[in-house]
Amino acid sequence: MFDRARAVSPGKTFFAVLLLSGWALLQLACGGGSSGGSSAPQNPVSAGQPTFSHVILVMEENHSYSGVIGASSMPYFNSLATQYGLATQYFANTHPSIPNYLMLTTGQMETSDDGFTGVISDDNVVRELVKAGKTWKAYAESLPSPDSLGAGSSPYVRSHNPFTYLSDVQNSSSQTANIVPFTQFATDLANDALPQYSFIVPNLNDDAHDGTLAEADAWLQTNIAPLIASSAFQSSGLLIITFDEGDAADVNHGGGQVATLIISSSAKKGFQSTTLYQHQSTLRLILAGSGVTTFPGMAGTAPDMTEFFTGH
Repeated sequence: MFDRARAVSPGKTFFAVLLLSGWALLQLACGGGSSGGSSAPQNPVSAGQPTFSHVILVMEENHSYSGVIGASSMPYFNSLATQYGLATQYFANTHPSIPNYLMLTTGQMETSDDGFTGVISDDNVVRELVKAGKTWKAYAESLPSPDSLGAGSSPYVRSHNPFTYLSDVQNSSSQTANIVPFTQFATDLANDALPQYSFIVPNLNDDAHDGTLAEADAWLQTNIAPLIASSAFQSSGLLIITFDEGDAADVNHGGGQVATLIISSSAKKGFQSTTLYQHQSTLRLILAGSGVTTFPGMAGTAPDMTEFFTGH
């Protein structure tokens, strides 16, 4: 599906293609494309890395750091930024949406085509979680139907649900069953049935893609505040909220500077990191925080994010 809010000039399109080509060469050198576990270079997990019973990633869309942090239209988000950890030098990898979502899933950008319909067999977060005996779900708002791997229609968009492209999911009915409508999230939370890893993708109206930042903030307060308040989360949960990419004109470090929050009872209160991070570090944190010690693609050597946690 064409990402209508991400239309860019020919010059920027060329830049994105050139950037992706360079990444592709690097990823091939790192062993991308393996059908087994990760063959990419691996740095050991930091001794200061805590593990969690539940790791949750919530995705927002298409706004740069400067338009979000301190914005009066996002009081709830900013209250979380003040209370928990804020990455002040976090940058998306490129434009448009899909390569950023895939970096968060495979440690590689894979494609720059938001209309991509192929199958990705590279190592990925599902493969590593399953190998380690961990559970996962993708909770997608406005998903056409449970288990759906297709394009669907607005306000759902497949390019924001990267799990649908993975061979590990497409070739296994048990893994496909982990792609569920977002309405299931409240049920699982209430029943203390959240998986080890939850990937949450609001629809286009609620992730600030088509809707406003105020609407996205209200959605977060309605749907995420109960998670943070839950006893299961307070005892051993990690929540990460980030944006897939910055504004279209923001090409700093490829995809622009974005606001990223690290929320946990184990997180340093009011901490602001000045370390440069990108989405591969979040993928590394998702897996390391789940007790997994091998990482797909660029996550293997990405800077770890243990500085956000007490005891580090």
